[in-house]
Amino acid sequence: MTTLTIGKIAKAAGLGVETVRFYERQGLIAEPARSGSGYRQYRPETVRRLQFIVRAKALGFTLQEIADLLDLRAAPGAGCADVQARAEAKIADIEERIAQLDAMKRALGELVAQCRGEGPLSDCPILDALDAEAP
Repeated sequence: MTTLTIGKIAKAAGLGVETVRFYERQGLIAEPARSGSGYRQYRPETVRRLQFIVRAKALGFTLQEIADLLDLRAAPGAGCADVQARAEAKIADIEERIAQLDAMKRALGELVAQCRGEGPLSDCPILDALDAEAP
C-alpha cells in the first residue's frame, strides 16, 4: 500500500501542514499510521477527504456540520434527502446572516451620513452613537 507524508498530503489538498494536523485533531480525518521513525503515513484517499472538507468550508459549513456530512456518507440508512435537508438548513443560516449584515450596513450608513468628517473627535456622531447607553 502506498502512503504519503503529511507534506505531500497537504500539498495535494492545497492546505498547510498545520491545517492537516488540525483536521486530524478534530477527527475529520483518521489518525494515520506511523512509520518506525514516527512519520505520519497517510493513505492516498485522505487527499479526497481533505478536498471535501475544503469545498464544504467554502460553502459555509462549520467543522461540526462537515463532520455530520462525513458521518452521513458512512451511515447505511442515510439518503440524499438527509444531505439536502442539511444544505437547506445552511441556506437558511446564510440568509439570516445576510439579513443581519444588511441591518448592520444600514445602521452604519446612517451613522456615516450624520458625520461631517471634520472637527474634533469630541463632536463625532459615530463615536457618540457607539458610546451611548442602550435604551
